[in-house]
Amino acid sequence: MAGFVIHALPVLRGILAIAPLPGAGGDYAADLVHLKDWRPAMVMTLTTLSEMAVVGAANLGHDVVHIGTRWVHVPVADFGVPDAAGAAIWRSAASVASPALRGGGRVLIHCQGGCGRSGMAALRLMIAAGEAPDAALARLRAVRPCAIETQSQMRWAMQGSTQAVTGR
Repeated sequence: MAGFVIHALPVLRGILAIAPLPGAGGDYAADLVHLKDWRPAMVMTLTTLSEMAVVGAANLGHDVVHIGTRWVHVPVADFGVPDAAGAAIWRSAASVASPALRGGGRVLIHCQGGCGRSGMAALRLMIAAGEAPDAALARLRAVRPCAIETQSQMRWAMQGSTQAVTGR
């Protein structure tokens, strides 16, 4: 992994970004400094607790809150989508992320590699913000080509959309 790179794009009046799990590149402390310097209003974690523990990020939630940022954990298995409990957490998280973006805030979503799970959540927020699904997907993949890795992730991202989207 090439380290903690934040892939950002404008959404509404704010910035929406996807990134890998802090620590996944081998330097958790440096990744936290980078995250703090980016000044997100909210960080949304879409990894499991075991994924976080393996890379030394078991205290990520505490550390994110300690730097003054809101943290929400939506546990999703790799290559998966939120289960029923995760969907409820997602709805609550989206109800905070969307106003943050409307108000000019920064929202960072991450999973293990910063591709599939984070891409699906970012796309869903972009569509909720009023973007056409195809255009939103193209914009997202222009900054992170690996965004959304499975058909089930694409379907989850598209829930509520009336337009068809092409994707992998």
